[in-house]
Amino acid sequence: MIPLAESIKRYFSLKEFVIVVLAIVISATAGVGVFLSLKKEVVIDDDGKQIVVKTMKTTVKEVLEQNGIKVKPEDYISLPLETKLQKIRKNELYIKRAVPISVLVDGQDIKLMTYRNTVKDALANSPVKVTSTDRLEGVNAFDKVVKDMKIKVVRVKEEVVSEKTSIPYRVTKRGSDRLDQGTEKVLKEGKQGIREKLFKIVLEDGKEVARELIKDMVVSNPIDKIVEYGTVSNYKTARGDTIRYKKVLNMKATAYTASYADTGKRPGDPGFGITYTGMRARKGVIAVDPRVIPLGTRMYIEVAGDAPDYGYAIAGDIGGAIKGNLIDLYFDSSETVKNWGRRRVKVYILRD
Repeated sequence: MIPLAESIKRYFSLKEFVIVVLAIVISATAGVGVFLSLKKEVVIDDDGKQIVVKTMKTTVKEVLEQNGIKVKPEDYISLPLETKLQKIRKNELYIKRAVPISVLVDGQDIKLMTYRNTVKDALANSPVKVTSTDRLEGVNAFDKVVKDMKIKVVRVKEEVVSEKTSIPYRVTKRGSDRLDQGTEKVLKEGKQGIREKLFKIVLEDGKEVARELIKDMVVSNPIDKIVEYGTVSNYKTARGDTIRYKKVLNMKATAYTASYADTGKRPGDPGFGITYTGMRARKGVIAVDPRVIPLGTRMYIEVAGDAPDYGYAIAGDIGGAIKGNLIDLYFDSSETVKNWGRRRVKVYILRD
């Protein structure tokens, strides 16, 4: 085979050969210079593992692809992928890989990817909104985030609630001599008062865990109910009348007429048929012992047994034989007086 130099000499002169060789050398030197001038140094720290690369690439994205480094959307990268690499100074690129964590909150187990260093920062940059009153369970806010960490967020809420209760009213009763016994009349309706208590309660995940009384006040005082009750005794007679009496006496009763046999006077005699009080003797005017029943007293007389009541009467006479617990009833008929004899009666002293 013919050597390359001799082949060249065949076509070129020595001078021409020298010129060609120089041209090749200069061209090669220039290419190396251009390569060296375009070459960039990049320091890549990938989650603590550091490499240094020389590259002709122009962007962060290109140099990562060149070195087979993939960055996920959840990962942190110190420079945007479109950033141009610097020629005159070293390029430093820091990557922090996101790790999975679980957040139990509001009854849900939320899976997150985060590259943040602390629990506080991880939550602050997540869809989980944590307020200043919420608390963490199982971890602290400044604990370092680690892979598969479980974080429980307890929702803490304070609120003031009002509880109102009724204050019973009292019933004031007073006797009335305008009303019969067994009857009542409401003079003024009662009204319950209202007591209000304010409590500060603490809720954790909607459940009450603490309660503190902060105020106890009477919003409105109760109004007493005023009731009158009857003090007047009453009695329903056999006739169907209701009488009002102030006392009742158990007595014995005799009977008399205006006849001579009963009074010692005959018609035409002075004072015939006139009682001690000046009243004319008639049915309903009876004789009493004034020490027991004052003259002028109105009463109703109930007869024991099956006999009809004597009825309404007035104390208008006295008699020598009428002493103590004995009264004498006037009748128009001597036959009635004869048949009467002495009977037990109840004397109801009527109210004025």
